[in-house]
Amino acid sequence: MVTTIKRCQIPAEQPLILAIINQAAVAYRGVIPGDCWHEPYMTTAELEREITGGVVFWACWAAGNMVGVMGCQSRGTVDLIRHAYVQPAWQHRGIGRQLLTAAESQIEGPLLVGTWAAATWAIDFYQRNGFQMLTQAEKDVLLRRYWLIPEQQMANSVVLAKGYSAAA
Repeated sequence: MVTTIKRCQIPAEQPLILAIINQAAVAYRGVIPGDCWHEPYMTTAELEREITGGVVFWACWAAGNMVGVMGCQSRGTVDLIRHAYVQPAWQHRGIGRQLLTAAESQIEGPLLVGTWAAATWAIDFYQRNGFQMLTQAEKDVLLRRYWLIPEQQMANSVVLAKGYSAAA
């Protein structure tokens, strides 16, 4: 399978990014707290806020179609992985790993990712790729420092890190 990773063209590719996020996020339905699930999972306005806030999206293209996306956001001393999703029909084919490898090649410092604690598939993916689960105390500090999410989401999330030290 021949794939290409490239930076997304904004605003032209925003509808494609949004479609992939919302298709793949269906996996959270019934897994995360009900009051955290909504349809669609991400709206156009939410995506625009993320982009305006500095999230840069990269896409994986295969067979002429965008099949996966991963956003990265520089937050000074760390970079965050934001909104990493692969179309369901393309999952388990190495697309996520390719996107992660591309993201890692663009940064020099520590990399953090927050995800739902119940999203065991996502946690397993990041751990297989060298990320370490942070403690509850570290998670709480980092979510408040680097993310802008509701308290209910914070309570039900984890943070994984690669190249991060709490002393940094």
